Amino acid sequence: MVRRHSCGPRRPAGLTAAAVLLSVVGAMVLAGLAVEASSARLEPRPEPRRPVPAQAPATATEAVSVAPRAVLDRYCITCHNDRLRTGGLSLDEASVDAADPSRHADVWEKVIAKLRTGAMPPPGRPRPDGATYDAMASRLEADIDRAAAANPDPGRTSTVHRLNRTEYRNAIRDLLALDLDVEPLLPGDETSDTGFDNNADVLSISTAQLERYLSAARTITRLATGLPPTGPGFETFDVPLLLLQDERQSEAMPLGSRGGVAVPYHFPVDGDYLIKIELRSNWQDYILGMGNAHLLDVRIDGELVERLTVGGDAPGRPAPVTFTIAERGDPEWEAYLQSADERLEVRAPVEAGPRTVSVSFVRNVWEPEGILKPRQAGEVLSNDEVYNGNAAVSAVAIGGPYAVTGPGDTPSRQAIFTCRPETAAPADERACAAEIVSRLARRAYRRPVTPGDVDILLGFFDSGREDGGSFDAGIQLALERMLVDPDFLLRIERDPAGAAAGAPYRLSDVEVASRLSFFLWGSIPDDPLLDAVEQGTLTEPAVLEAQVRRMLADPRARSLVDDFAVQWLHLRNLEDVTGDPVPFPDFDDNLVEAFRQETTLFLASTLREDRSVLDVLDADYSYVNERLARHYGIPGIYGSRFRRVALPDREQRGGLLGHGGLLALTSYPTRTSPVLRGKWLLDTILGAPPPSPPADVPALPERGEGARTATVRERLERHRQAPACATCHASIDPPGFALEQYDGLGAWRTADEFGNPIDATATMPDGRTVAGMAGLRALLLERPERFAGTVTEKLLSYALGRGLEHVDRPTVRAVVRDAAADDYRWSALIAGIVKSPAFLMRNAAAE
Repeated sequence: MVRRHSCGPRRPAGLTAAAVLLSVVGAMVLAGLAVEASSARLEPRPEPRRPVPAQAPATATEAVSVAPRAVLDRYCITCHNDRLRTGGLSLDEASVDAADPSRHADVWEKVIAKLRTGAMPPPGRPRPDGATYDAMASRLEADIDRAAAANPDPGRTSTVHRLNRTEYRNAIRDLLALDLDVEPLLPGDETSDTGFDNNADVLSISTAQLERYLSAARTITRLATGLPPTGPGFETFDVPLLLLQDERQSEAMPLGSRGGVAVPYHFPVDGDYLIKIELRSNWQDYILGMGNAHLLDVRIDGELVERLTVGGDAPGRPAPVTFTIAERGDPEWEAYLQSADERLEVRAPVEAGPRTVSVSFVRNVWEPEGILKPRQAGEVLSNDEVYNGNAAVSAVAIGGPYAVTGPGDTPSRQAIFTCRPETAAPADERACAAEIVSRLARRAYRRPVTPGDVDILLGFFDSGREDGGSFDAGIQLALERMLVDPDFLLRIERDPAGAAAGAPYRLSDVEVASRLSFFLWGSIPDDPLLDAVEQGTLTEPAVLEAQVRRMLADPRARSLVDDFAVQWLHLRNLEDVTGDPVPFPDFDDNLVEAFRQETTLFLASTLREDRSVLDVLDADYSYVNERLARHYGIPGIYGSRFRRVALPDREQRGGLLGHGGLLALTSYPTRTSPVLRGKWLLDTILGAPPPSPPADVPALPERGEGARTATVRERLERHRQAPACATCHASIDPPGFALEQYDGLGAWRTADEFGNPIDATATMPDGRTVAGMAGLRALLLERPERFAGTVTEKLLSYALGRGLEHVDRPTVRAVVRDAAADDYRWSALIAGIVKSPAFLMRNAAAE
């Protein structure tokens, strides 16, 4: 929630080692790119609440009694023939062979998708019964899967795969024990059509990006090794305007505090630092709340550094009654009301390392006399409200270091300097340097290091030692060189010599280790994983499964929530959620942050406890604090701390579909949107993303017939009268209508903004009618393999770093079939993906 920007000294130009670094690394990266052209702890698992389905989907060896050609001729050929080719698809016998669908698997996978969702034939046309739909789809799947099992097609991920910003940050954290926000240092990542930003096809590298990586490597390694900056700098952290500051903001704040902000900050060296506070003002530049005295605490890691007083008698004279009196009278008070924070700063000695700087007000234990007024939102405050209200923090700036006293004993220095030269003799220093860079390069390059690797790094150590005048400076430059090596920045999978064009081959253990670690941790392999690589045992089934279990039990597996699930569910879009103050007067950034915390904590619990992925839809608990509980109408919850609570009304809030954040990000600022919600459900939950809308789609009517007020449902019915809109909206709108009992911020309601009763019934594309969220959830759980299949598709795409193709559908179905016996637990789906040919193999280049 805190926005940061910084300014500070740059490294002096003309450093010989840096110039050599740029030229050498540029050549190495170009060489690396030329490759493509030339070639949570697992707690005891709860017992499932549901039995395994009595009738699982057909396996690749089962025969299903249905004649595909007869079904096609009766229901499909009328539109999908060689003459009409509706939707660009022909199912004539001359075009595709229904007796052997594996010969045209790309076509039949499209047919299967339509059959499984009941989307075809379109409403109004003759349609088969449900048993025929299932039998037809199962027969096609069985034939395709049988052929795929005999001749696996693992597909092909791009040869060169750059680390995205999240993976880069995690790699730095695990390699150098330095958890640093790298977003200000590196260019942004593009998100591909898969919805994930780890797609190899869009993670290219350019000369401009290389320069940013060089700069980032310099900043990171100087911070990690404890080399002092060339001069003091300042970094400013802005507090969002809509962050409500009459509450305790986080667990990093002390009890009894109000407002302010907690800033994670890495102090580079031991020394003095300056912490400056800027207070919030109104549109007239009057600082809020100066009519009363406020105590403002500055703390580092919870320890009080200084307590300041602002407002009231702080200038040394009695405060005027109101701003108006100040304006007509005392000019010194007038100036103070606009500049009370000009010297609001604290200078203090701080030890190097990661710290939390918090600035917060001491909460008043009394309330002002008189009639209590509701908190205003979205409107200009009156002068009296500005004058007598709460002061608020607008920004915190951290500057320094001043009076440097040493590098400090930081986690980064402990991780790097595992040895020290016995003497200052060059041979002793070089021997220790070789030990350090060899150990770190093994993990950075994700493979055993060679003598050539070590020699290159030691060459940079020698140059840095000479230019910087210390052993630490030499290590810093060697690490700087390491962090811009192609073997660190790029994941490269080379086709083996002699591989037949387009033929599948097994990946090496080194390549599998990287795939596994970036899938489960979003980071580099650790030593146990690399040990298995060096022993040549990693891809043995028992060893591979044991590694998966071990890695899922590690806290780094939280990456599956913070990176995979956040992108799968589009939770990153929460930062764009706003609430119009007229229909939603209580909206603020505290609520948005609570939305984010609820969903990520909930998903983390299902992963940590290795629950069934079906619990994502059907759980009877969630995580709330006082702010969110009040929004949901859950009584008895107090304070900013999030805690797990049993939901008082499971039908209303149970599972992911009742989370306010997901309902808010699929709404407009003023109202709900069944279209946005329906599209989100089709994409993330039902696994049937709709096509993009045409460019000339008409806007939704603002009113009903005769300019009367109308419900969203009535306006969408008018919208669907346009032929260009009807087809898509027939599949998009129904699931969105089922969530209409939640307003634009996810609060439960029984009437819309015009007072009309909510109608949350919906007729799905297959003709089924559902009533509200409970009905939609029951429909989803009726065929659990479908939602498990959607989760598996998303996981597989994320694991491979590419979009899925028709050749990947048999893999998805095999993983889901095998996981059914284990109630579709997260570990079962993940282990199935890791053991699949798609994960362990790759097709050679076609040419």
